[in-house]
Amino acid sequence: MTEEEKIFAGKMFDPRRQELKDLKHIAHEACRKYNAMDEYDPARADVLRNILGGVGKVCYFQGPVQFNYGCHTFIGENFFANFNLMVMDDARIYIGDNVCFGPNVSLMATNHPLPAQERTGLDNEGRTTMAEFAREIHIGNGVWLACNVVVLDGVTIGDGAVIGAGSVVTKDIPAGWLAFGNPCRPIRPITAADSKRELILEEDLEHFAWNLNG
Repeated sequence: MTEEEKIFAGKMFDPRRQELKDLKHIAHEACRKYNAMDEYDPARADVLRNILGGVGKVCYFQGPVQFNYGCHTFIGENFFANFNLMVMDDARIYIGDNVCFGPNVSLMATNHPLPAQERTGLDNEGRTTMAEFAREIHIGNGVWLACNVVVLDGVTIGDGAVIGAGSVVTKDIPAGWLAFGNPCRPIRPITAADSKRELILEEDLEHFAWNLNG
């Protein structure tokens, strides 16, 4: 098994193996380049688009952004991420359509064993050996992750869910629910009573028509 195959099989792998370091280097260099570019530079979008596993036609990363692999992340249509997105996509990460991320969101699709002796060691040549395992993250359509949200490995967030600021998501969140906390817990369903349509000025109704009728 290659190291990447071990990741996808849910087995232990060593992220310091050259095979994985070479894959990550491509993403790291692309992120470094993207983060240094002017946000109005028309060439900026393709820098990340070219390293991702898949992405819709309309997406925007405010930056700075950091992907660990990039090629393990698949993003739907009409995606927006605010400042300081961190994506540890050792396992695959799937993000649906019409998803919004606030500032400082972290997706952590990787983990280490809890026993110290299993996490890290030194071989006979003085090289560090590190043990990791990874599980996929699935984020549904129409999800909003507010600022400073952390999503851990193995989590599925259902369509239309909203995750409140500062939450650490350790377990699945049902579709259409507001959830927050550390650890994050479903609080209540999102209903018509949560609408803020009354805040839209009449002069902006046409502009927001896609939001109201989409």
